[in-house]
Amino acid sequence: MGRIGDAQKLFSEMQACGQLPDAQTYSILLDGLCKNRQLSRAMQLFGEMEAKKLDINIVIYNILIEGLCIAGKIESARDLFCGLSSKGLRPNVRTYTIMINGLCIAGLTIEAEKFLIQMEEKGCSLIIAPITQLSEGSSIINRHQGRWYLFKQW
Repeated sequence: MGRIGDAQKLFSEMQACGQLPDAQTYSILLDGLCKNRQLSRAMQLFGEMEAKKLDINIVIYNILIEGLCIAGKIESARDLFCGLSSKGLRPNVRTYTIMINGLCIAGLTIEAEKFLIQMEEKGCSLIIAPITQLSEGSSIINRHQGRWYLFKQW
C-alpha cells in the first residue's frame, strides 16, 4: 500500500536541506504510516511534533486514532480520544465515527453506543454513518433489537 519508504526518505531529505516540515507535512506522513500499520513509527513522529510544539489539530488526532482502531489497539485509541480536552481540542463527527466504528469492530457495542450518545450531547451533528456502524455492530449481540433501539431513539 503506497510508497511509505519513499515518503520517509523524502521527509528526511527535506530536513537535511533545512526545510522544516509543518504540521500538514507531518500529517501526510502520519497517515501513510498508520495506513501501513507502522504505528510505533507514527507515534514516534507524533512525539517529535509535540516536542517541536507544532500545531497538532483534530485531523492529526483522527489519523492516529483511526490507525490505532484499525490495528485493534482500542485502549490506546480511547486514551488519545479521552486526552483531547486536555489539549484544548474537541472531537468532531469524524473522531466519534472512527471511535464508534473501532469499538463496533472490537465487539464493544455498548461502549460504542455510549460514544454515540456523548456525540449527540456534545452537539456534534448526528449523521447516519455512526448509527449504521453501531447498528451493524449490534448484530454481534442481536441484529434486530440493536437497530430497533437505535432508530427508536434517533
